[in-house]
Amino acid sequence: MQEDELIAGLRARERKTTEYLYDKYSRALFAVISRIISDPDIAEEVFHDAFIKITKKIDSYEESKGRLYTWMANICRNSAIDKLRSKEISQTGKTNTIDEFVYGLESQSGTMEQVEAIGVKELMNDLNEDQRFIIEYIYFKGYTHSEVSEEFEIPLGTVKSRVRAAIQVLKKNLDRI
Repeated sequence: MQEDELIAGLRARERKTTEYLYDKYSRALFAVISRIISDPDIAEEVFHDAFIKITKKIDSYEESKGRLYTWMANICRNSAIDKLRSKEISQTGKTNTIDEFVYGLESQSGTMEQVEAIGVKELMNDLNEDQRFIIEYIYFKGYTHSEVSEEFEIPLGTVKSRVRAAIQVLKKNLDRI
């Protein structure tokens, strides 16, 4: 199914389109969440909520601003970060380190296979080393701009500039995937 057909079917609230969306993207989207939330039960709950949000808010998706997958991945990522920052999680996770949250399921999640399958890895090769590093940590490992800045001692303005420049390069080359 082409992306425009998928969007039209989701906007028409077609069940078969929603099922197709789930079959094609659920593993990759769940992996986005799993990189941020290490507890599989909580990650599943967040994925369920995010998937419902995606299907209900499809009318707010604007094709001119980016690809459907990017929009969905951002919803999942933001939902996971919101859950991580919620009182429920912050009360129970006070003794966990950031490494446990960020790297918890990295090797088991299968995200890299999903990223390669949708063509993002090819696009990442177009970025310079600094841009690739920043995008990897922010979008694939779930770090915030501030966390990257603090952890790697890069000025926050530089982090944001590199993200902006990387996104421009990625947008320019999107037609290849």
